[in-house]
Amino acid sequence: MQVVERAWEWHFAASPDDLWPLLADTARFNEAMGLPRYAVTDIPQPDGSVRRVGAGRRMGLNLTWEEGVPQWVAGRRFFHERLLHSRLIRRVATTIELDPAEEGGTAVRYTLTIEANLPTAMLMRLFGLKSFGQSLDKLFREAAQFAEASERDRAFAAPPTAVPEPVRQRVNGVAQAMAARGLYAADHLAAELLDAPESDLERMRPRTLARRWQVTPRAAIETCLAAVREGLLTLRWDLVCPQCRGAKVTATSLDQLPQGAHCSSCNIDYGRDFTRNVEVTFEPAAAVRELGIGTYCLASPLASEHVKIQHRLLPGESAVLPAHLADGQYRVRTVEPGAAADFLIEDGNIPQLTLTDAAPELGPPEDRVFVRNAGSSQRTLVVEDRRWAQDALTAHEATTMQAFRDLFADQVLRPGDQVAIGRIALLFTDIKGSTALYNRVGDARAYGLVREHFAELTRAVREHDGAVVKTIGDAVMAAFTNPADALDAALAMRDAIALFNQRLAAETGNERVGIVVKVGLHTGACIAVTLNDRLDYFGSTVNLAARLEGESLGGDIVLSEAMAAGPALADRLARLGAVCETAPLKGFAEPVALRRIPAVE
Repeated sequence: MQVVERAWEWHFAASPDDLWPLLADTARFNEAMGLPRYAVTDIPQPDGSVRRVGAGRRMGLNLTWEEGVPQWVAGRRFFHERLLHSRLIRRVATTIELDPAEEGGTAVRYTLTIEANLPTAMLMRLFGLKSFGQSLDKLFREAAQFAEASERDRAFAAPPTAVPEPVRQRVNGVAQAMAARGLYAADHLAAELLDAPESDLERMRPRTLARRWQVTPRAAIETCLAAVREGLLTLRWDLVCPQCRGAKVTATSLDQLPQGAHCSSCNIDYGRDFTRNVEVTFEPAAAVRELGIGTYCLASPLASEHVKIQHRLLPGESAVLPAHLADGQYRVRTVEPGAAADFLIEDGNIPQLTLTDAAPELGPPEDRVFVRNAGSSQRTLVVEDRRWAQDALTAHEATTMQAFRDLFADQVLRPGDQVAIGRIALLFTDIKGSTALYNRVGDARAYGLVREHFAELTRAVREHDGAVVKTIGDAVMAAFTNPADALDAALAMRDAIALFNQRLAAETGNERVGIVVKVGLHTGACIAVTLNDRLDYFGSTVNLAARLEGESLGGDIVLSEAMAAGPALADRLARLGAVCETAPLKGFAEPVALRRIPAVE
């Protein structure tokens, strides 16, 4: 076998951190290069590891190969190799290195190494790498221009799409109708569906789209949800592996989602957690754009953005890695089966990492990433950010959005199924003295006022990323993933009802016609179930939130001390003049601590 190695070098003005998300996005890069998709089969091994075999067309040949474990240091280095089952070519390896240049910018080096038999090696030296090098140079320069300053939506020009003209007309027509209804991101979605590369259309995340389209996350989420109803998109419930964060089980309706799954890539079983590893994603409807089967690149670091370091070490080997890790919570483990250890980076200090045959060990902190393999076998270090994917739209978030509740009331759990929710913020309202209101203005007028007041409250909930779970008589129960949003909605309700009452007084000349609303808030754990054909919540958190609404005098806002103690709310509550109290509540053995935000005079 002969070794053919070729390297290409550039100097770009952009920083390594700006270039990395583009050059390390190997799936999108391969598609832009015109490479086809390929299939991967995961084969669990007796020792708990996983062997991955790829199969596809490469260099004009139908090939199979061993898919090696990729290695990278985010922002600095990427390496991947494949061992082929072929007499012509034995091995193909690629390396990308990004080094800060002394004069500024980044020195970039791409190295391609191929082991082939003599005739194949000679053909590659003479002819085979010329066109590859030209395409490579073009795409790297496009990526650099995009990172430095570009008005384009994407780093790489996508291959032209073959969408039939009738489909284009239908998509654009539906998008115009959606935009006319106030979904102003619909035109962006139409362009995405018709002209984006396939790799951008797999597991579409609304928050990623929002950044690209320069719209708010809620605008992108609501547009995608509406597009499902219009037949442009398919909604997916992805049960994501907590380790590799790949979607190992996907359902198109909530009642089909299992309570757990097995990840063949990591060879682990894992459970369902609505707040962490059930993600809502979207793909084009098959009638709009049918995506191919397989992957453009299994090894892409951008597919596992939470993994900041993946580096192989031989027994006894140590290394200092050129990684920049921001302060925060991390986990160290290995690709190979074994335990993990969590650690905290503070002020740039990182504990020494020692891999063993058992659990990783943490040593004294340093201002660098130092790792040593003290085990008896080769190990592949993994350092991962413990924060969940920032662009993920979790099932918990989606089901606590008003647009989802309005459009997908039929998306419920199986009868008897229940899901634990680690944290939810609940808001209850009721009208103070509703019986007196009906007596004062008459049934028909009072009923109309109640319906109008529901519209005001629902608008406040929707505008603060919450959802009305149900109405009970004159009362409302709403849910939020973020306690700050729940408080903002309560304050918005108070202001909206004040304006509502002012309009009524001006219209009728009677200040006694107005509505007084009581509000209670609490946050905590609960369970989600299906009740009366809708997704509902139960547990002590729900009971306490409802009881706190009963403590409201009307016009004020009552929230639990547990919610008020959150770091995001403490300063705001002080500015709002919130008063600490305790009150005995029905169903609770001890008096409950609460805060009361006074009514506005």
